[in-house]
Amino acid sequence: MSEETKSLNFIEHIIEEDLANGLEKDKLRFRFPPEPNGYLHIGHTKAIGISFGLGLKYNAPVNLRFDDTNPAKEEQEYVDAIKNDVAWLGYQWENELYSSDYFQQLYDWAVQMIKDGKAYVDSQSSEAMAEQKGTPTQPGVDGPYRNRSVEENLDLFERMKNGEFNEGEHILRAKIDMQHPNMLMRDPIMYRILKKHHHRTGNDWCIYPMYDWTHGESDYIEQISHSLCSLEFKPHRELYDWFKEQVYDYAKESYPMQPKQREFARLNLSYTIMSKRKLLKLVEEKVVSGWDDPRMPTISGLRRRGYTPNSIRQFIEKVGVAKRENVIDVALLEFCVREDLNKTAPRVMAVLDPLKVVITNYPDDKEEWLEAENNPEDDSAGFRKVPFSKEIYIEKEDFKEEAGSKFFRLKLGGEVRLKNAYIIKAESVVKDVEGNITEVHCTYDTDTSKKVKGTLHWVSIKHAVKAEVREYDRLFMDEAPDSHDGKDFMEFLNPNSLNIIEAFVEPSLKEAKVGEQFQFQRLGYFNVDDDSKSNALVFNKTVGLRDSWAKQKPKQNNPQKSQNKPQQQRKAINVVQQLGKKYTNYPPEKQEKVKAEIIELAKDVTYDELEPLFGTAVKKAGTRIAVMITLKELLKNGLERNDAINAFIEKALEDKNELLVAEASEV
Repeated sequence: MSEETKSLNFIEHIIEEDLANGLEKDKLRFRFPPEPNGYLHIGHTKAIGISFGLGLKYNAPVNLRFDDTNPAKEEQEYVDAIKNDVAWLGYQWENELYSSDYFQQLYDWAVQMIKDGKAYVDSQSSEAMAEQKGTPTQPGVDGPYRNRSVEENLDLFERMKNGEFNEGEHILRAKIDMQHPNMLMRDPIMYRILKKHHHRTGNDWCIYPMYDWTHGESDYIEQISHSLCSLEFKPHRELYDWFKEQVYDYAKESYPMQPKQREFARLNLSYTIMSKRKLLKLVEEKVVSGWDDPRMPTISGLRRRGYTPNSIRQFIEKVGVAKRENVIDVALLEFCVREDLNKTAPRVMAVLDPLKVVITNYPDDKEEWLEAENNPEDDSAGFRKVPFSKEIYIEKEDFKEEAGSKFFRLKLGGEVRLKNAYIIKAESVVKDVEGNITEVHCTYDTDTSKKVKGTLHWVSIKHAVKAEVREYDRLFMDEAPDSHDGKDFMEFLNPNSLNIIEAFVEPSLKEAKVGEQFQFQRLGYFNVDDDSKSNALVFNKTVGLRDSWAKQKPKQNNPQKSQNKPQQQRKAINVVQQLGKKYTNYPPEKQEKVKAEIIELAKDVTYDELEPLFGTAVKKAGTRIAVMITLKELLKNGLERNDAINAFIEKALEDKNELLVAEASEV
């Protein structure tokens, strides 16, 4: 078996088998058929990626077809948003089509089915029909109108179409088998009366086809070769095929190919709601500001938050195509955007929780414009100038009056390097009446070649620009908020999912445009929000530099294990080594969880413990990755780079292991 064959997913295997059995390659055609009753969300990106990905792989057309058969819930606003989202993801459809394009053809075929005794008008109440339908273990029974004459059915159906009846008075049903083991085959509804204005056809129709009748026949008319949908539609496949066989007899000369429906596992994401109905409730009850609120899992919400098309496509690729349902850890999605933005986002300095620093030996009226690298991952990004003056802001958490040996940031009597600037030493503090530190007085040293362990970001107070920063947390505090019987998913809302703060950013950001993305050094990735104006900047936090949520998850205690050798009693550096041993064998979701554990452990690792592991054998890639993750945390916490660190990073960047290279490239 070739490598290419091994790498095929099960859908690609089906297609390859069909091609081997005589299907012409130029007959391959796919579609993405959203209903325009809401905004697309992250769950839809899997279906989009599969269909459009197959189109690219096989150079086959992909239709964008709107399943617009329910005018009560569908709007042009949603059509426009869906088109915008699919295009933003980087996909191009061959044809823009609508189920409503086929209303007349579907009606004509339904009339023919009545003539052939395969459909009838039922005039019972919905309650009566439900009772007659039976249960999964009990067969249904025939209703009193099942054997209406063809003539009466044709007359009633035409009058339904002409608007002579009220909603709910009659429906058209397929005549299959009321005792069928598949309940969907027990005379399913084909048409119902809906006297609603349609966003495309206006008031031309007052009967509308049901999904099962419309879906397969639209595929057939468009000559879709492979109709791909999620697993919940697998029970519908039998009905899909039955309807297809009926119309094939009517139109096989015009439409010679019969589509094949196949199902894949849908995308389920932890801490996330995918139901459009529930997402609409969040919007209507003003839990969020709208469909594009950055906390929403909608594509428009992710875009506004700063997610990139490439990061979402990479996420879908990592998730893969499977037949079984599973839940993907949202940390994997965050990992993908973090990886993408690391390569592309310019580095800038911003202070979110400012503490004033006065450099006492720096001249009062002096200012300098110092050179700063825009992106160490991109040589073409160049450099910018940042201003430096006597008074600067640093983060409050970057200073302590007294601190231990593992605190590499600023403390009284200690020295740190200011990013792109000088080395400063904390000499004294100023406090308010309540004892809170309001200022740190420092001296600076122009000898930047000195070895110090900490590096801090900062902004010049004189030049700093005020900005609103919106920090987002997960909207739900439960991994599966809609999976609890007897509980409303709204009970699991995170009351602290949005935190708005006033920050100070470097002056180069004055000209930042809506949608532009940046790395606020040592803080995370941020983008300019739609609400931003030239005189009132607004930034959204896209994602942190690491998965901080994992630290908050309660760990499951295992008494049996703890009696043996509890992990928390072992030295952190030893646990890091142990976790690294199998790192490369884990799937991406497990790697993210292990990485989060290593990050948590890193706070208890000293540089002296870590440095000997820089010489770990090349073949032990997992251990070297764990060491690199730990080193990255120490550097973020202020550890100064030295020759040994630089040599370790440079060697890792030349390694054959892509995971190690990726970690090293972030340092």
